[in-house]
Amino acid sequence: MSNGDLSNYSMRELFGLEVESQSEILTAGLLVLERDPVQGSQLEACMRAAHSLKGAARILELDAGVRIAHLMEDCFVSAQTGRIRLGPRHIDALLQGVDLLGRIGKIPEDAYAQWFAGAGETEVDACCARISAAIADDSSDLSSDAVSDVKEAEQLELVAPSAASEPEPPVSVAAANRVLRVSADKLDRLLAQAGEVKVETRWLVEFNSQLLRLRRMQHEMIRSLGTLNQQLSEQNLGEAAALMMLEVHKRATACRSFLGDRLEEFERYEGRTSDLSHRLYDEALGCRMRPFADGTGRFARMVRDLAASLGKSARLEIIGADTQVDRDILQKLEAPLGHLLRNAVDHGVEPAHKRRSAGKPEAGLITLEARHNAGLLEVRVSDDGAGIDIDRVRDVLLTKGLISEDMASNLSEAELLDFLFLPGFTLKSSVTEISGRGVGLDVVHDMIRQVRGVVRVQTTAGEGTSFRLQLPLTLSVARSLLMEIAGEVYALPLSYIGRTLKVPATEVLMLEGRPHIALENRSVSLLSLAQVLELDAPVRDTEALSVLLIGPATQAFGLVVDRFLGERELVVRPLHAGFGKLKNISAGSVLEDGSPILMLDHDDLLRSVEKLAGGDTALNKLYGGGNAPSETSRKRVLVVDDSLTVRELERKLLASRGFEVEIAVDGMDGWNAVRTGKFDLVVTDVDMPRMDGIELVTLIRSDPRLSDLLVMIVSYKDREEDRKRGLQAGADYYLTKSSFHEDALLQAVEDLIGDATS
Repeated sequence: MSNGDLSNYSMRELFGLEVESQSEILTAGLLVLERDPVQGSQLEACMRAAHSLKGAARILELDAGVRIAHLMEDCFVSAQTGRIRLGPRHIDALLQGVDLLGRIGKIPEDAYAQWFAGAGETEVDACCARISAAIADDSSDLSSDAVSDVKEAEQLELVAPSAASEPEPPVSVAAANRVLRVSADKLDRLLAQAGEVKVETRWLVEFNSQLLRLRRMQHEMIRSLGTLNQQLSEQNLGEAAALMMLEVHKRATACRSFLGDRLEEFERYEGRTSDLSHRLYDEALGCRMRPFADGTGRFARMVRDLAASLGKSARLEIIGADTQVDRDILQKLEAPLGHLLRNAVDHGVEPAHKRRSAGKPEAGLITLEARHNAGLLEVRVSDDGAGIDIDRVRDVLLTKGLISEDMASNLSEAELLDFLFLPGFTLKSSVTEISGRGVGLDVVHDMIRQVRGVVRVQTTAGEGTSFRLQLPLTLSVARSLLMEIAGEVYALPLSYIGRTLKVPATEVLMLEGRPHIALENRSVSLLSLAQVLELDAPVRDTEALSVLLIGPATQAFGLVVDRFLGERELVVRPLHAGFGKLKNISAGSVLEDGSPILMLDHDDLLRSVEKLAGGDTALNKLYGGGNAPSETSRKRVLVVDDSLTVRELERKLLASRGFEVEIAVDGMDGWNAVRTGKFDLVVTDVDMPRMDGIELVTLIRSDPRLSDLLVMIVSYKDREEDRKRGLQAGADYYLTKSSFHEDALLQAVEDLIGDATS
């Protein structure tokens, strides 16, 4: 998320956005927990969502929101520890809490006090009483035996079908329909090994092509022998020599015949082996696959109810319900598809009277389709509504200052639609409870990017809008581009590459002292990928540059490599945990000849490229450029917090004092940032997903290059033991959100690092 995306929102509007986002997580999680009360991942997700809302409400001094979110968090923690088992009473009370938090998020700042003094306090008290009563409900408590059963169930990766939970597909079914319990880790290893077998069989194809080349060479040799024999016979070298040449020719012909027979056998063997490896891989993959319908069952009801609440009529048609989808990908698809369907109902489908006047049926049709296409999973979410107003998109971009007048006139429709995926971008003048076209679409884009997929949008005025998601069938094998960089081979999944091209050196332009190329009416910055990866290799002065484009279409970067080596299907092998997170590297793989290669991390690359783009680069020197004029050096602060509201509040405060501020959405994102950028101070929360603030501080202090980096913890935890824990980990300052105010944060920052430019 870029620093300027949310600058036009007030803190209350940001809180409203966060409530909307976290409410979706809570509602989806509660519906799952209603079917399976002990599903640990959903309990954790709901607890974190309630925790984030509590912290955000406390920052804005919304006591009503703090009380509700705090009790909801207590309820989830009680369920996690086995003190209660969530039942209908708990789910109903928690859903009512979600609804009330949503209403609080939409109350204007100047109307909150009046609302609370009126009916608000009574509503909040009643809601809190319902949640408290549900937590204290003895009838829902688990016996010790039940707690033991719950813990045992959580430890099983795959369980037999039961009435209380959604069954996993059978892993192996024998003639007697036996169900075998196999851990998910073993299935993953089986699939990885089957993928390796599939990739390794390509060596046979390559070897076969080499043998065919040998046969052609042998054929040419026999022809040469025939010519030589004819020339020697004309010179009358004698009967012995003629007989010898005839024998040589006969033996060469026999070798050709023998080689041809063996080649036919080898081709048959290669075909059988290739077919067997593909069938083995498909069977292993099938063990992880589930029907698309397993992850879309609730959507038809959601579309119907949502349309009714909006005074519309709409129905959902699911095509390809039996399409097999990787279990992990299907799980990750649920939230993005839900958001796209809500958008389709709220913004795509028109009211009945407008549809009648347009000659359409009163009930809108929303289609959710899944199918396999060209070795990929393709999912489409389409509606027959009014479509997206392209001119409105262009006007909003100009109003927000995201593009210039010249760029606006040159951007294609597809490029304009790409802006819908920017964080915080919306075509609406106000944020609605349901959704906003573009608000939250960054979540869809991020999820698809995480699984090496792409998302595209198409729209036709008056006919509707279609979102097309293209994803890999599995995460264990990636179709990748191989490239040579500084004499080594690297790979990058094709889904992250905009395009590849050969650029004549004469077409490289210097703009503001930096190399660029002109591409489709826009300028693209060029950088050496070897320099981005911090490899000690000079840029070659060649007649044509091999360039790959990464990043969004309107902000793409061109990375120069030594040469492209073609495409390959690679088995993704996670690096050993002992290496930690390697900068710009995501995983490893092995080529057909057994050579190991590294797979590049797209997100890390973009971060490194953005850091390097403004400085002196190897390509600058090659083409005679220099550093562009820079502004007065400002001190840099990294803000790490998973709460949108808190993150933006801290960013705005620090930016207002002249500091250069970068943000990270959790501890892992923050850790990647401090290793790829130079900062004077890190301001971090404690409780965050993937990596918490204490772990982040510990890693910073254990890294010799970062040990002097100043770190401030800003947390809602105000107990003395929490403060000691943070300071013992190595934090230089501990500020509690409960006592948080603007002057306290700014004064603490200036005490640590001084003024922004001092």
